[in-house]
Amino acid sequence: MKQTGRGSLVNRRQFIAANSALGLFFFLGASPLSFAGTEAGKKALGFKHFPNALYAFVWRNWGLVPLGRMAATVNATPKQLGQIARFMGLPSAPKVTDEQWQRSYLTVIRRNWHLLPDAQLQTLMGWDKARMEFTLKEDDFFYIKLGSLKPECAPVLYQQLAEIPVERKHRFLRLLRSAFPKGLPKEQMPYFHFVNELSAPFKKEQWPVPALSAAGFSPRLTYPYFALFGDPLLDPSIDSYPDAYLERLAASGVDSIWMHIVLSKLTPFPWDPSVSEHWEQRLENLQKLSGRARAHGIGIYLYLNEPRHQPEAFYKKHPALRGQGTSLCTSHPGVQRYLENAIAQIVERAPLIAGFFSITASENPTNCWSHGQGGACPRCGPAGPGAVIAALNNVYSRGIRKGYETALAARKIAAAAVPPQLIIWDWGWHNDWVAAIIPRLITTGSLLMSVSEWELDIERGGVTSKIGEYSISAIGPGPRAKRHWKIAGEHGLKTMAKIQANNSWEIGAVPYIPALYNVAAHIDRLRNEGVSGLMLGWTLGGCPSPNLEVVALMGNDKSLSAADAVQQVARRRFGAAAPAITVAWKTFSREFSRFPYHLGVLYMAPLQVGPANLLWDAATRYKATMVGLPYDDVNGWRSIYPIDVFTRLLRELGETFAHIVQQLQTDARKIALPQKERQAVLSEQHIIEAISIHYRSIANQAEFIVLRDRLAEAAADRRKIKDRLAHLLTQEAALANRMATLQIGDSRLGFEASNQYFYTPADLYEKILNCRYLLEEWLPAVAG
Repeated sequence: MKQTGRGSLVNRRQFIAANSALGLFFFLGASPLSFAGTEAGKKALGFKHFPNALYAFVWRNWGLVPLGRMAATVNATPKQLGQIARFMGLPSAPKVTDEQWQRSYLTVIRRNWHLLPDAQLQTLMGWDKARMEFTLKEDDFFYIKLGSLKPECAPVLYQQLAEIPVERKHRFLRLLRSAFPKGLPKEQMPYFHFVNELSAPFKKEQWPVPALSAAGFSPRLTYPYFALFGDPLLDPSIDSYPDAYLERLAASGVDSIWMHIVLSKLTPFPWDPSVSEHWEQRLENLQKLSGRARAHGIGIYLYLNEPRHQPEAFYKKHPALRGQGTSLCTSHPGVQRYLENAIAQIVERAPLIAGFFSITASENPTNCWSHGQGGACPRCGPAGPGAVIAALNNVYSRGIRKGYETALAARKIAAAAVPPQLIIWDWGWHNDWVAAIIPRLITTGSLLMSVSEWELDIERGGVTSKIGEYSISAIGPGPRAKRHWKIAGEHGLKTMAKIQANNSWEIGAVPYIPALYNVAAHIDRLRNEGVSGLMLGWTLGGCPSPNLEVVALMGNDKSLSAADAVQQVARRRFGAAAPAITVAWKTFSREFSRFPYHLGVLYMAPLQVGPANLLWDAATRYKATMVGLPYDDVNGWRSIYPIDVFTRLLRELGETFAHIVQQLQTDARKIALPQKERQAVLSEQHIIEAISIHYRSIANQAEFIVLRDRLAEAAADRRKIKDRLAHLLTQEAALANRMATLQIGDSRLGFEASNQYFYTPADLYEKILNCRYLLEEWLPAVAG
């Protein structure tokens, strides 16, 4: 996950004011390199709506973790845990399939982060310490998303059941009956049901997107909707790339997907071969996958954020390789040889890959200048960032060419085969580096990619700022991309735009944001910029959708207007309901442009967990984490926005989207539709409603926290505050309940590839319990 911000920031206020290239990354957790935690010894949060942590453990893991593994973690038997589950009204333990388990490990870690100490968490996962640390570090910087610290948790043991006073159990039963008078729902759509749906064969004529034209955008690159992120090539038993899904992507106009790799896991690491265990298996699986994807018209790009930093112990053995901080020095001839040979080996063994894309000034310290501090390196300091970063990308290019020529000579590919490309992403490059980097780049087989919307000026709710990235509410391209594309064009380098076509961190917990008119307007503008290709999103955005189809139609036919493209997609998907759908999309797109955008809001506010985020009777003192754990850090959530503006904008958006749903329901009832199209309209309503629920819930939560803190300060209007808090808690319980109903019916909701499920129905039901506890026990006591 890319964090946006630049430079070193002293405090949160400076970060919020700066909103530039790398500062947010450093602010969020300093570095993913260490797992000691930034606030070692900080106590985990307690959950007063359960009798004790054992009950919370059973509730949160029931149906997600195999029962035997749960029992082993807390020194219990499955039968004993089953008795606790029945006491809480949970259904019989459902079977957890191997595939479900391997697709939900991040969800399991997140929900136990404040419950289990390290050793018990490793037992629950069935991992050793090394596997846990690899996942926290390499699975899209998951440790950063958890706050770069592990809270101090007491052991959770079955023996603690006997320590619970009887009255506390009785209070919990009363709370449970108050929250769920008819009992907990017993049925739900299986987790990851959408994987089966998208993996099922389909008729291509159902997706009549024209074949990719020579004049169209290419590559059209996205991340697969349900691909595993951390080490996807090691275990092919979980298919992240089913044939039917690849066909659906191609039919939606996608011609490429990208994959996260760690170079030392895919090829031999010359200085420590032990870290490369199973590299042959990974490379063989890549070769098979790239051939299979090509058969469906899909190329595979590999993500290069290399070379990865090394621990201090490495530099005791190889001091000459050290660069700035813990980075390998990419000006060292030995490091350059390693990179060139490793990339060449990949291309030689898997010559059908489409190419690589590089990030050279980003999260990992991949070169001496990657974090802007290379002046201390005796090799890279005098050369300067422009020469160092250009040279690193050129090493990548030479490796690609070397591997391609070797494969060609060995007749592993035909003479007419297209060499793999290198997409050079300027993410994190300082503005004053660009003119020194681009002229030095090898242009053959390369494209320069820029975030299209970066640096757009916006005004939301009277607050002015600039767009960073991850925005569908703002329509690019912006000044930064235009400047960089112009310089690239002057030096014969093709260009690409990185956009968010499907969804963004404005809300990534839905399969797509139905702001189709915004997406279409963005593509219309990019057609006039001369960019060759598009990256359609980061890890979020790989679900076949109307958004992707609009992009494909407009890319293939440059005479097709944005409005005509949207209407074509609506007619194909919704038939006679197309006019009502296009009205809903137009209204949604216009109103979505009022979203209170700021990178601080995107990363810190509960945009992804929405109504599943718990409320607290007192300040937690925890800071919100990047698209991870929002806690009650309302000042972090609102970023540059005054709290009243932040709350008002989200509440107004949520209510407007709710009205769109109501109007769509009214219009759809008047139209005779076949079952398939009626179901498609219902699905569209549910996506818009889910976004409405998330935004209304965040507004409720922000207001609750402000009023909670005011009540604690012995405000004069305690009765008025108490009544408003009761209203907010009642609303939050209702929103959580409705969101659970939507998620039960559509397993895509709440899911994103690099985070897996942000929440499950169990989390939403826990939120209802949480609200009932605050209503019935906390609020009467504190307001009395």
